[in-house]
Amino acid sequence: MTALEFNHQLTRLEDNLIRYAYKLTSNREAAEDLLQETYLRALTYRDQFADATNLKAWAYTIMRNTFINQYRRSLLANMAFDGTQDFYMLHRLRDRSGMAPDAVMHSREILHKIDALEEALRVPFQMHLEGYKYQEIADTLNLKIGTVKSRIFFARKKLMQDLSEKVSPDSLFI
Repeated sequence: MTALEFNHQLTRLEDNLIRYAYKLTSNREAAEDLLQETYLRALTYRDQFADATNLKAWAYTIMRNTFINQYRRSLLANMAFDGTQDFYMLHRLRDRSGMAPDAVMHSREILHKIDALEEALRVPFQMHLEGYKYQEIADTLNLKIGTVKSRIFFARKKLMQDLSEKVSPDSLFI
């Protein structure tokens, strides 16, 4: 297949490819970017396309792999190594400097109420907020997993009662 025939057949797939890209991204602009990236890769690696095969399937595969690679890159961009011996990967916390003043006050109030909890409820709840899994909390505190879950539940319930007049319950999950 000549380069001209290849380009012509590839551009005839545009409607199908843009629909597939939109299905993957659920965003018109992101779908158009994905289509352009797919075209670029298809044209770059045209010599790897076997003439007797299905161009549409080949283009779809390029698009799917491109989308997956971009998604993985975006996840890694929001991850950081914690520096411990095991090198756990953690999601980066959002910068709170751009928070509205009333949100900062609510956050301080919530943190103050968390600190006021009795230790048996506070420690598992804080560990859960820091991202520890129930089993990790249970192992660290030498408790049964059911006990950890109930203490976290009771800590949330107590915090919702204490903050019901000042803060909406949805903001307990900062």
